[in-house]
Amino acid sequence: MAIKFQYNKTSLTGLQKQLKIRKNALPTLKNKESALRLSVIAAKTISDKLVAELEAALQKYDYLAALWNEFEPGLISITDVDLTTVKVAGIKTPELKEIHYELKPFNAFSAPAWYADGVTILKELTRLGIESEVYQYKSKILDYNRKKTTQKVNLDEKVQIPGYQEAIRKIKRYMEDEENLSKASSKIVKERHAAEEEEEEA
Repeated sequence: MAIKFQYNKTSLTGLQKQLKIRKNALPTLKNKESALRLSVIAAKTISDKLVAELEAALQKYDYLAALWNEFEPGLISITDVDLTTVKVAGIKTPELKEIHYELKPFNAFSAPAWYADGVTILKELTRLGIESEVYQYKSKILDYNRKKTTQKVNLDEKVQIPGYQEAIRKIKRYMEDEENLSKASSKIVKERHAAEEEEEEA
């Protein structure tokens, strides 16, 4: 990325300001990047743990497979899922707050005895499934923002900061050359005047 500048003091001051802003922001960006990196790992770990718990629970209740045929379809359903927003390293991410269920009334005397346990099991399985999905989504959001932050760090560190430094160096060199030329030309003019005065005196 070519940095536009002019060979004057105003441009130099502007570039120095921009360079200072980027140099000051870089440590914060790097901290954010590493915080996001750790948060992505943590969210993925929790998501994987919940998926493993769900699989373990499904295996645990595998012996009930034949009984589920007796279970009334639609006895329990999810009506709503409450999510809350939690900031992680300045990024808004979802977190599961509550799952709302609708339970159709059933006769506890005529229904199989295990119906109440079946409802509890289904609530546990759905909570594990939904929560793992939320953490998967959370890790995607965090990973996307981590990539963007990494790009910004790389842009500042490898392109912009060196670019501004190079532009500042060029302006300073140009201004020094101008000053030296100005000094040299005034010295020549002085020497010429002195020589002319000497000739006049002679």
